Amino acid sequence: MWLERINSPNDLKSLSVGELKNLAEEIRGVIINTVENNGGHLASNLGTVELTLALHYVFDTPKDKIIWDVGHQAYTHKLVTGRAKDFHTLRQYGGISGYIAPWESEYDHFAVGHAGTSLSAALGFAKARDIKGEEYKVVAVIGDGALTSGMAWEALNQIGFLNTDLIVILNDNEHSISPNVGALAVYLAKLRKHPLYRFFKQTTQNFLKKLPLGKTLLSLDLKLERSLKSLLLENPIFEDLGFKYFGPFDGHDIPLLVFVFKGIKDNLSCPVLIHVTTKKGIGHKDAEAIPSKFHSVGSKKEREKKVPTYTEIFGKTLVELGERYEKIVAITAAMPDGTGLSYFAERFPERFFDVGIAEQHAVTFAAGLAMNGLKPVVAIYSTFLQRSFDQIIHDVCLQKLPVVFVLDRAGLVSDDGPTHQGIFDLSYLRLIPNIVVSSPKDESELRDLLYTAINYPGPFAIRYPKGKGYGVKLPSNPNKIEIGKAEILEEGEDVLFLAIGSMVYTALEAHNILKEKGIYAKVVNLRFLKPLDIPLLEELFSKFKYIFTLEENIITGGLFGAISEFVSKFHFNVNVYPIALPEKFIEHGNVEILKEIYGLKEYHVVKEVLRVLNKTRVEG
Repeated sequence: MWLERINSPNDLKSLSVGELKNLAEEIRGVIINTVENNGGHLASNLGTVELTLALHYVFDTPKDKIIWDVGHQAYTHKLVTGRAKDFHTLRQYGGISGYIAPWESEYDHFAVGHAGTSLSAALGFAKARDIKGEEYKVVAVIGDGALTSGMAWEALNQIGFLNTDLIVILNDNEHSISPNVGALAVYLAKLRKHPLYRFFKQTTQNFLKKLPLGKTLLSLDLKLERSLKSLLLENPIFEDLGFKYFGPFDGHDIPLLVFVFKGIKDNLSCPVLIHVTTKKGIGHKDAEAIPSKFHSVGSKKEREKKVPTYTEIFGKTLVELGERYEKIVAITAAMPDGTGLSYFAERFPERFFDVGIAEQHAVTFAAGLAMNGLKPVVAIYSTFLQRSFDQIIHDVCLQKLPVVFVLDRAGLVSDDGPTHQGIFDLSYLRLIPNIVVSSPKDESELRDLLYTAINYPGPFAIRYPKGKGYGVKLPSNPNKIEIGKAEILEEGEDVLFLAIGSMVYTALEAHNILKEKGIYAKVVNLRFLKPLDIPLLEELFSKFKYIFTLEENIITGGLFGAISEFVSKFHFNVNVYPIALPEKFIEHGNVEILKEIYGLKEYHVVKEVLRVLNKTRVEG
């Protein structure tokens, strides 16, 4: 077993290049077995095995800094930086993170889970090095999907302008989560696929690999490439931005990668972009064939469930509504499969837009569509919609435009950790004027809220959790819900439960347990955080003294905040007790385990009710 011999990147350097190939195959097997058991990012990690080994083989890490983008391509990095023995705990509570985590290893330099950050962070490392008079290399690894991010281009602009000693590895696999789209994807395809250029790369690379690389040969190779690219491509973008561009190179050819990296490391101290091509999912037959399906794989337990997911229900319902309303258009940011919009894209390709990893652009693009009479539905994960916060405020809500925001993965998200927990959206959306903020209790209510949103003349947000629904019966046609109207699900006179979204069924379960103890809780499904059902709340607050808010969101600014503000503003003589997540970044772990830890299970609600009532009885 080769991997057993690798406790740090220094151990790699004792292997021959041929032995690195054997190690690569072993690592692929470990990744496949672990991800199929635990869940995780499969296709993207299989594509970067050789690239990662070559980087650690050539560069002196952790002194030299490798700054990863997104982080779901770094499993090999974890395996060769001292975490192989714990890799079986990947994404499990208390185990190693599925992303780059500086608190986990000295080889992880910058925490990351959102795309497009590596170039800006790497430039920060490089300039800090220069200002402090230190000497080491900084390497940023970014995928072609992440390069669609506007932030990445802002960084490229400054890196070239500052002429900073920084190496950028462009990992080009033609995918982000789904196949890449846009003019940049077309441009990179020209570089990859032009037959004369491919012939040039093959012949010159084979020649140069046989010789020791020196400045003269490196310069010759660069001049030959520039001359040929000038003939083939009218505007070599990266060189115009101030980079010395090399590639494309086969990202699975370890001897070639070692040769290129070593030559550039030893001979250049300026902005360099090395373009490597990799195959997402390589080494796994199904992942190679359908990399988007195997980008992220659920655990065995998750895959066994047969109930449709919220994502599927949303996607299919939007197709139904798209048949009825020709003005509906759908927008996502590089995740048509993950958001369920692939159904709409297949049925209405002319009304579907994947903008790439460009959430800010997605929202303002939607605003333009809405201003011109269409009904945009913007489907983006809760954690990623944060990136377009200003656009939601300035470009949509200020102008009261009828854009529907659909936030998948709201609340706790299994195993992905603090960068992906969708626990802030109730807070960051509630503070914005003119927007309706809602959350369904189940998949049937999701259909109703989507139908309501399509028929609403202003900004409207719907947030729901990742994963399976409750298996409730779905009416053939969705119904319109009165904006801001809550529903009473259970009667009671002792305590009041105000719940929203995923916590409604938790409130119902707690109600049943309390009922057996002779305590009767009234259960209200608010459905809308904004606007609140003011008439109902006024009526209830005149009858109940003990009010419990239940939400899968941080305690600050969400449902508890809204109810507390309402109570304070109108001077109600009631006590409000929150069942919510603490104001902190939540670690990775199975959702049910995290709910146990942070007090979101039904028995926690029961315990809190008993605590409050017993305390008041004693005091009374």
